[in-house]
Parts: sequence; structure tokens; C-alpha cells
Amino acid sequence: MKIAYLFFAYKNPRLIERVIGRLSTDDCAFFIHIDQKSSMNEFSRIRGENVFFTEKRIPVYWAEFTGIEAILLLIRQALASAQDYKYLVLLSGSDYPLRSAGYIQSFLERNRGAEFMDILKVPAPGKPLSRINTLRPPSSKPVRQFVARALAKMGLAQRDYKKFLGSLDAYSGNTWWTLTREACQYIVDFVDENPHVGRYFQDVYAPEEAFFHTILGNSMFKSRIRRNLLYEDWSASVAHPAMINEQHIAFFQRLDQVCVNDTFGDGELLFARKFSDGDLELLRRIDVMIEEKERFSRGCELLGTEKPVSAKR
Repeated sequence: MKIAYLFFAYKNPRLIERVIGRLSTDDCAFFIHIDQKSSMNEFSRIRGENVFFTEKRIPVYWAEFTGIEAILLLIRQALASAQDYKYLVLLSGSDYPLRSAGYIQSFLERNRGAEFMDILKVPAPGKPLSRINTLRPPSSKPVRQFVARALAKMGLAQRDYKKFLGSLDAYSGNTWWTLTREACQYIVDFVDENPHVGRYFQDVYAPEEAFFHTILGNSMFKSRIRRNLLYEDWSASVAHPAMINEQHIAFFQRLDQVCVNDTFGDGELLFARKFSDGDLELLRRIDVMIEEKERFSRGCELLGTEKPVSAKR
């Protein structure tokens, strides 16, 4: 099972270097886009025969279409590689694996053909139609942005996405995903053949939470979609997930498999977010946890006993 890990990042070089060390095998590679606004000198220690930085770098702005452009660069570079990567895994610069590289490869092999993406048809909880319909020009167009804000105050900044996207239904979800090569190829082909869709999403708030979802949600891949493989803690109900802390680590350690069942469905989680370069001790503890789980699994196999059923959160 050949895997391409795509890093969409702007900080945490030591964390990214450690993730690469944890996940690196002969059957995987790492494709990295660093925000043009960040200094590449900070990432100079990240290197290897299976590590590839994008030659083109885009200045990425939060909740704007520049993020989509950077992710598309990563997808295209991975697909253009001579290696036949079966899965592409989109990660941020603040993610860390909860299982070993071998476990992740075996998991994807067992579930070959499934697409892992949090996706809901809009409107949905936390994903109102206004996220798709409200005109929100990018910061690169300050005049249009100013006008749109003025119109919004008068309730005149609304659009009907169906007038622009035709028969496409709107879908939304989490930014991060794990997709088959076939699904990723479908995405880039769709983007090339339907430029009007990209133009519409250039004026959408947080398009990285809807653009790829809308493309796949209106395709034959929709029936193959399962929930994403990334753990995030949104319990505080703020604009960003909580940083991983000691309580999260204890939760991960208690379970043979970290599983959830929520709005996006039921499934096992193989990665967690958010970490930072500021607390690498947490990563050491997760490394120890991974090794303990690997030893326990090997022991169960040798003894011919079943592993305990995983609890769910």
C-alpha cells in the first residue's frame, strides 16, 4: 500500500520532521507545501529521499481559496510522481499519528477503496447555507471585499449557489481527508473541466471545508465516503479545536482503538490534531503509547487471543 502524505503547513518544523520520521517507510512519500509567508529556513532540516517540497509556494490566507490552491498543488504533485500512490492523506502542520506506519498501511489495505472525509449535505449542524451563499471576496481584492462587507450589513451579500453551480448539491465538512488516488484524480479532472466551480468558491468563506466535499458529494465516490481519520476536540465550541493535552493522551492510552461516533459517522481515528513545537514531550508519550499497543497486538497474535473491543467517544 503506497501512501502519499500531503502537508499543508506554515509552522511547526520540528513537529513535521518528527511525523515524517514516525511514518516513513519504503512505500510512502511526503509532499509539503509551506505558506509563502513563512521562512523556508525554518524547515531546512526536513529532508530525505522521500520528501518533496512544492516548487511553487502560495501565500495562504485563513478561510480563503488560497488554501484550496495550495492543496491542489500537493495533489497534482503526488499524482504526477512515478510512484503509484494508492492513498493521499492530507495533514496540517499540527497533526501526529496515533498508530504506527505499518498499522496505518494495514488499515488502508483492509479498507481499500473507501474514501475518508467528513461530509454533510448543506445545510447541516454548523454548516448553514450562508457559508456557501454569502459573498466573501478574498483579501487580495480589498475593494470588492469592502463592498461585500457593506452589502452584508444591508443583507444584500447573498447569492444562490444553484444559479452558479447548476445541478451540484452543496456539501461541507472537515478540511482534512484521506482519499484514494482515483478520487484525487477525479478532483483535479473536475477542477480542470469546470473552472466556473473554482471561480464561485473563490468568494466563499472557508472553501477548504466545502470545495472538495461538493465535488465528491456529487460524484460516484459519494457512496464510498466514510468519516475522516483525524481526531479533533471541538468541545469548547470555539473557532478552532483544542490543543491536545494530558487528558487527551490519557484517553488515547485507555483504548486499543480510538473510535468515535458523531455527526459524521462511526469509525476509527489514526491521527490527532492539534500539537505544536512548543510541547514535544506529548509526542514522546504518544510514541511510547504506539509501541505499547504494537507489542500488545503482537502478543495477542502469538497467543491467539482477541484484542478487547474499543470504546467509543
